[in-house]
Amino acid sequence: MDDKHLYSNFEYESALSTGTGATPNDTVNHEYLERMRARRRQGPSTEELISGILHGDRMLLSRAITLVESSRFDHQQQAQQVIERCLPYSGKSVRLGITGVPGAGKSTVIEALGKMLTGHGHKVAVLAIDPSSERSKGSILGDKTRMEELSVDPNAFIRPSPSAGSLGGVARKTREIITLCEAAGFDVVIVETVGVGQSEVAAHSMVDFFLLLQLANTGDELQGIKRGIMEMADMIAINKCELDRNRAELAATQFRNALHLFPMPESGWTVKVSLCSAYTKEGVDALWNSVMEYVTFTKQNGYFYHKRQEQNLRIVTEAIENGLRERFYNAPGIEERIEALKQEIMENKISPYAAADQLLES
Repeated sequence: MDDKHLYSNFEYESALSTGTGATPNDTVNHEYLERMRARRRQGPSTEELISGILHGDRMLLSRAITLVESSRFDHQQQAQQVIERCLPYSGKSVRLGITGVPGAGKSTVIEALGKMLTGHGHKVAVLAIDPSSERSKGSILGDKTRMEELSVDPNAFIRPSPSAGSLGGVARKTREIITLCEAAGFDVVIVETVGVGQSEVAAHSMVDFFLLLQLANTGDELQGIKRGIMEMADMIAINKCELDRNRAELAATQFRNALHLFPMPESGWTVKVSLCSAYTKEGVDALWNSVMEYVTFTKQNGYFYHKRQEQNLRIVTEAIENGLRERFYNAPGIEERIEALKQEIMENKISPYAAADQLLES
């Protein structure tokens, strides 16, 4: 029964006409409020979530993502049901990963690129991974503040997610969130990482095209980036080129020379190096043109589909590892056993390795 019918069946006498006010023992009122509270606690049903996602309902998409990110067992069960039902409608987007050193202007570039894409009729989802505090486990979730224009664009959806201590800052559930966003009709999904590090390895395993942003005024540019990150990049863009054109062009030349020393990527794609300015919008359209050239090129030689299959196989391995971890910590009595062994470790009665062996055996 919807709220309108609930209200229409609610018969009451106006407190103004009687002068007595609402009675605290009003059974109908009490039952109605309890039903509404229970409904809020339960949240939308699985069918409501699936229907809402497939119809592009942002509110229900957000609720589904919250379930995916939740650690509660019942939430995880419902989230997996939603994901399985949405899978047939996913996989049709272009997945773009963007990384770079802190201060390289990742959020600004994403906003400029996102506004350009929505202006051309695309629907853009931005999954921005915020670093979580190791001490408080909280995060700022400030990407909607940084992307002021894109956050109010009706054809864009920004979801800042806490990294929650996962490897390198990339949220463990990002792949599942990508599936939900694609099912909701977003044909471009942008994954922003927290910075240069192990997070890029995880991000590279879930996107089609990997863009590395770099600055020209950081001294020796090639020292500011790891070789492994450069090898993963499908394109390197020198951002904020309007600040110093000569330095930006010099940095681009250095990167082009360095890339000649690397082996040819498995995709067969020649990595491009370009200049861009998110502030003046220079080169932003060239970034997207390169993405589409890459997609066309790799679909023709079959690498695009091969890479996605490899990513799916990686998901299986990670799902097994995550499942084993969750089953271990949810096992009956394991928390008490862990606390007892922690105390023994602190008292130097047992080594950490022996304690771990005991826990695994139990």
